[in-house]
Amino acid sequence: METTLHNLKPTPGSRKDIKRLGRGTSSGKGKTAGKGTKGQNARTGGGTRPGFEGGQTPLYRRISKRGFTNFTTTNYSIINLEQIDLIKEHEITPELLFQLKLIRSKKDGIKVLGK
Repeated sequence: METTLHNLKPTPGSRKDIKRLGRGTSSGKGKTAGKGTKGQNARTGGGTRPGFEGGQTPLYRRISKRGFTNFTTTNYSIINLEQIDLIKEHEITPELLFQLKLIRSKKDGIKVLGK
């Protein structure tokens, strides 16, 4: 049999009929429609909002909303090899680089970039 749009069918067993709720007691899901008797979830509009954790402070309020400043971070002064190559007559030290204004401050150390 040739497959064309007008004779397409789902594979047998791949689709399940929906269970219609609240349509008479003999339907299997009549009367309370699978919600049980009484209680918050049996009521109209019952249930809780998404993210509600039963009075416990919810996850979205426990987690910080913004980052923080890490006080143990190491801040390096950055210098390129091109700039160091310009100095020929002296031994290169952090103090010399600072005097020549190649770095603004000594900070925690110097990072030499290979440019």
